[in-house]
Amino acid sequence: MWRRRGLALLFVLFCLPVLSCADDPPDKEMQQAQAEIDVARKAGADDYAREEIAAAEQALTNAREAVGDRDYRLALTSALDSRERARTAQTQAEEQKLVARAQAERAIKDVSAVLARTQSRLQTIAASKTARALESSRHAVGDVERALQEARASFEKGEYLTTLRLLKDSDTRLAEAGRALDAYSATPPRRRR
Repeated sequence: MWRRRGLALLFVLFCLPVLSCADDPPDKEMQQAQAEIDVARKAGADDYAREEIAAAEQALTNAREAVGDRDYRLALTSALDSRERARTAQTQAEEQKLVARAQAERAIKDVSAVLARTQSRLQTIAASKTARALESSRHAVGDVERALQEARASFEKGEYLTTLRLLKDSDTRLAEAGRALDAYSATPPRRRR
């Protein structure tokens, strides 16, 4: 009989810490989740892994609400989910940032090459055309030059999505300027009287 009571007492003493965990809010896990969210944000998750960082934040909000409702098991589950989603967001952000960097680098290179060709053609044709006839092409080239300069500055700051956005319409603008230059070069120069 004493032996049974001793075993029962040992069982209760062993299970007490486990059972009491459900009676305490998962503060440590929630702090870890917030720390992981902060790290993911610094890695660029707001730009490169929006859905996953939003899910991590929502899971942390759910954990806080569950603590308010004294549902500590749900709070723990939500905090752990938040932490994992934040880690996934960080990984996605790092990967997508590398992809965006490569795309931005390629866009700068491509726009620079087309701009240089367009500028050369503009100078060649300008020698035989009036300045007014080439105004739209010069304006387009000037706009693209400014966009390219801003894009390079953004690239140096690591703002690759901004770089891509700045160069988005540059190819179209230069193509229009190229077509206009084609039209100008097809017409013979005016003779002065």
